[in-house]
Formats: sequence, structure tokens, C-alpha cells
Amino acid sequence: MRNVLNLIRRDIILQKKQLMIFIPYILFFILMGSPAVLTYLVASIFIPFNAYAYDEKAETNILLNSLPYTRTEIIAARYLGAIVYMAASIGVTSLALLVFDKMFTWTDVAIAVGLFLVFASLTFPLFQILKPGYISTVVLTSFILISLVFLRMSRALPEYVTAISEFLERFSGPVIYTGAAVVVMAVYAVSWGVTTVIYQRKAF
Repeated sequence: MRNVLNLIRRDIILQKKQLMIFIPYILFFILMGSPAVLTYLVASIFIPFNAYAYDEKAETNILLNSLPYTRTEIIAARYLGAIVYMAASIGVTSLALLVFDKMFTWTDVAIAVGLFLVFASLTFPLFQILKPGYISTVVLTSFILISLVFLRMSRALPEYVTAISEFLERFSGPVIYTGAAVVVMAVYAVSWGVTTVIYQRKAF
């Protein structure tokens, strides 16, 4: 576990210059009047996906595999680190929203967390398959697509509010949140296992 924590700390240290643009990055979305869910989502994506892009440029995987870290620990640091960074990003974003007197709810946070974990689950294994040089492009493209899709959905959502509300009224709040959390965490766990298998078989 110590090795995993050291790897997570390494990502933070190596990205300290990039982290200086994190606040302006979040403020841009807040001042543009973006929905709170979208702001939380892009904030959560910033650090873990930037770490992948950085490692690609520096060919960090070659170095890591020459050090006393197992490949299982390296992937564990990616997945656990993503959760740590997400929690920190949500805390900073919430503070920024309060400072600018922007409304947000715990539902916004819960939805953003779920979307981030699902997105990470789908992309982390993909990053182990992509050839070097493509990760940065995928991160940037994915970010743009997420923003466009979310904005489109947020505009179209009012048309389906009634139908969605009637469906959700069949279940209690705790049942809905618990069920969603179980499904999302299951997807994340499966992704973790798949990525570990791919990385262990990968040649550097």
C-alpha cells in the first residue's frame, strides 16, 4: 500500500506546474455559467487524465517498470489516485462555487461523481491499448465531446422531466442512490481488473 501512496504522491509532485492552471480552469466554467454538474465533472477529469498525458510524453512507464513497483501497484495507483484527485477537485470546486455564489446541490455532486467514474472506467483500459502519442489527443477530444454532449442533454432534458420523474417516483431516494452507486462501483472495479490484465501483458 505504501508503494501505491508513493505513486499517487509522485503524480502530484510531477504535475505541480500544471496544477497552477487548475483554478483558472475551474473558474472559466463557473464564470461561463456552466451547469454545476459539468463544472464538477471537468474538474474531476483534469488531474488524473493530465497524469496519463504527462506519463505518455515522459515515457514514465519505462522508468516505473525499472523501479521496485509491481505492475499491479502501478495500476492501483491510477485507479485509487483518480478517486483521491476527484474528491479533492470536488472540494475545491464547491468552495469556488460558494465564493461566486453559484447554486449547487449534493445531487449535482453525486451525478458528476458517477459520470466521472464511468468515463474513467471506459477510458483507462483504452489508454493501455492506444499507441504512444494518442493519449493526449483522446483526452482533449473526450473532454470536448463530454462538454458538447452534456450541454445538449441539459437543454433537451426538460422535455423528458415528467417521464423521468414518474419513473423515479416508483423508488425511494436511498434505493436509487444505492443502486446507482453499486452499479458504478462495479463498473469501476471491472475496469480496474481489465486494465491490470492488459498492463501486466504489455511490453515496454
